[in-house]
Amino acid sequence: MTRDAKQNELGTFLKARRAELTPRDADLPEGGGPRRVAGLRREEVAQLASISTDYYTRIEQGRIRASAPVLSSLAEVLKLDDDQRRYLFSLAEKTSTRAPRRTVQKVKPPLQRLLDDLAATPAIVMGRRMDVLAWNQLAAAMITDFGRVPAKHRNYLRILFTDPAMRTLYQDWESVARTAVAQLRMEAAKYPDDPRLMALVGELSVQDGQFARWWAARNVASLSTGTKTLVHPIAGKLVLDWDTLAETSDAEQQLVVWTAAEDSPTRKALLSLASWSDPSIARR
Repeated sequence: MTRDAKQNELGTFLKARRAELTPRDADLPEGGGPRRVAGLRREEVAQLASISTDYYTRIEQGRIRASAPVLSSLAEVLKLDDDQRRYLFSLAEKTSTRAPRRTVQKVKPPLQRLLDDLAATPAIVMGRRMDVLAWNQLAAAMITDFGRVPAKHRNYLRILFTDPAMRTLYQDWESVARTAVAQLRMEAAKYPDDPRLMALVGELSVQDGQFARWWAARNVASLSTGTKTLVHPIAGKLVLDWDTLAETSDAEQQLVVWTAAEDSPTRKALLSLASWSDPSIARR
C-alpha cells in the first residue's frame, strides 16, 4: 500500500470509528434535534482530542500526517482496542509509545470444565506474573487450597516463598524456587513496566534474602516441562512430570498439569489423594 493509499485508508478508518460512537459514549450532551451524521461529528472528535476541527478534518481527508501524540489522543477518544490502535499507527507509519491495555485475566468456562474433568490429574491455570487463575480439586489437595488465598495474593511464586509448607512439600525447594524466579524474570523482560509485577518483586525482595539474591542474578527460564518431587503429608512421595499448554484465546494463560506413569507408585498415590479429597471419585 502506498503512502497516499495509507493516508486515505487512515481517514476512512477514523470516519468509520467515529460513526460507531454516540455522544453518550463520549460523555457529551445529546443535544436537541436529529443529527446529520451517524456517530460523533468531526468537531466533537477534535474537541475531545484537544486539536482544531480544521486539523482533524485534514487528517481525516488524508491531507496531513498526524503526529504520534495526536494519534494517541484520537485512539483514546474513539475508544480503539489494541488491534485497532496498532492498525491506526501502522497506517500512519508511526510507533505507539503506549503499552497495550492489559485486561483482567479470566478463565473461560470451557477451560474450567476441563480442569474439573481432570479429577485424577492435578492442574492449574497460570496467567501473567505466574498468577494462579484457576485450579482443580486435586491441585488444591496436592499443593495448597488456593481458594483460601486472597485473590490479590494468589500467585504461584509468592506462595512458594511465603507459605512455609512449600519448603517441605517440594523435596528440592531451592531448585524449584530458583527456577520459578528465573521464569518470572523472563516475564519481566516482556512487561518491564507492569506495576503489579514490580510490586511483587519489591515485596519478595524485602521479605526474603534468597529471592533478592536470585532475582539479582538475572537467570532466565521458560515455563515449559520438567519433573518435580513432592513429599506430601498424606500421599507421601510423588515424582511428577509437569507440562504446560497455552490457551489459544489468551497466550498469557497456560494450563499446567502434573502426571505420572500409569503403573507407578505416584499414579496410585494420586488416585488415593483424589479419592480422599473427593470421595465421589472412588464411586466412579
